[in-house]
Amino acid sequence: MTSVAIVLGHPQRMTFCEALAEAYRRGAEGAGHTVHLFKLAEMNFEPILREGYREEQPLEPDLRVAYDALRASDHWVLIFPLWCGDMPAILKGFIERILQPDLIRRQGTDNAMNWRIFERKSARIVMTMGMPVTIYRFWYGAHALKLLKRNILNFIGIAPVRETLLGMVPDVSDEKRFEWLKQAEAMGRRAD
Repeated sequence: MTSVAIVLGHPQRMTFCEALAEAYRRGAEGAGHTVHLFKLAEMNFEPILREGYREEQPLEPDLRVAYDALRASDHWVLIFPLWCGDMPAILKGFIERILQPDLIRRQGTDNAMNWRIFERKSARIVMTMGMPVTIYRFWYGAHALKLLKRNILNFIGIAPVRETLLGMVPDVSDEKRFEWLKQAEAMGRRAD
């Protein structure tokens, strides 16, 4: 069985992103996978990296639990809405805070340029948006997806990174939302 860490990167509660996270968790747990779900809206941590990478900012208890689960997991799932062309600030802050201690420890060592601190893991990005996916990909260049996939996840050693982009979320029918929830549950069963 697989150990899965789900990060719900929406700063609000009771959202469609949360429903997707719960559906994924249901599927994964139903298939016997170990699952840790982190709802950033419920966690208590400072999302701003106050000292950058000059001085370590100790992880708050909620971040320590998340860090330990992410380190121990085989598969990460990041679920969030596209806001102003990017991931919500709370998710970016979470990622920066989680990575900072390991990256600081590598400074001045033989591993300083090797940022592959989370190797032998895979990931799934689930991003919701209010525009059509084709417009996001081809007109806007899928900036947030590329940033997260290539510049963060692949850079720290996570591969493969798969993606599920859901467009026009505010305007789709209840039937379409139900279909997407079933899709998330099926991905959870496969730990994909």
